[in-house]
Amino acid sequence: MNGLLPPLKPIPIKERLSILFIEKGHLDVLDGAFVVVDKTGVRTHIPVGGVACLMLEPGTRVSHAACALAARAGTLLVWVGEAGVRLYSSGQPGGARADRLLYQAKLALDPDLRLKVVRKMYAMRFGADPPARRSVDQLRGIEGARVREMYKQLAKRYGVEWKGRDYDPEKWDASDIPNRCLSSATACLYGVVEAAVLAAGYAPAVGFIHTGKPLSFVYDVADIYKFSTVVPVAFRIAARRPHNPEQQVRLACRDVFRESKLLDRIIPGIEEMLAAGEIEPPQAPADAIGPAIPEDEPLGDAGHRS
Repeated sequence: MNGLLPPLKPIPIKERLSILFIEKGHLDVLDGAFVVVDKTGVRTHIPVGGVACLMLEPGTRVSHAACALAARAGTLLVWVGEAGVRLYSSGQPGGARADRLLYQAKLALDPDLRLKVVRKMYAMRFGADPPARRSVDQLRGIEGARVREMYKQLAKRYGVEWKGRDYDPEKWDASDIPNRCLSSATACLYGVVEAAVLAAGYAPAVGFIHTGKPLSFVYDVADIYKFSTVVPVAFRIAARRPHNPEQQVRLACRDVFRESKLLDRIIPGIEEMLAAGEIEPPQAPADAIGPAIPEDEPLGDAGHRS
């Protein structure tokens, strides 16, 4: 039967829904699409390839067939903590493209090129060029001061008592509501950005401002969009002091991702910030040997995962 079906063509990231959280269910495949089966046996279908990433909360089981379908359709699977406040692991469908990975690595490893990219990230984030003749560490310090001030201003705007960014993931309920809302909101953003980074063929770990973490580049890119998307959402929800702030934040983030067309902007934004290095992507060596079993040609642009 499968031989009669046409090849699966992944949907570009910009045309997908952003995120979907799955809690206490079994993610499997039925009739060629994702299906979630809860403890009562009720099935909920998820359009195959129509979601950028599925956030899997505690109590979720995933079948081999679902993981294989996610890889083919280009849907990122992200294992998160309760309410999406921690990112434990992710399944990378497709993998990074060698040309873009080498390009990214060359920019990150050369101090001068890295500084150019960091300055561009700063300009994109704050809408103004950073001070001249500053190192990456100095720019990181300036950025931190501005971010702390932006938190204060947003808290004042929404009438939220703000004591600073501070929470313990191991004692989640002990955190105040503003910090719980911010953590939930940024987790949503990180999942979407990681999906876009992987779709474009870059490596999540090769960062410029953030370094040494599995998602360093994801944090770099997410910071560009954080204060125009999820941070105001988090403070707005915190001001209401709802009974279930994490759920309210998720729903609001989903809406703001769609309204701001975030998935349509992330990959062009990555290309813009890396282009600040003003170098051409590395070319394959002339004596490179091709694979013994060649893969099919890519189906589309950088918004695809294959």
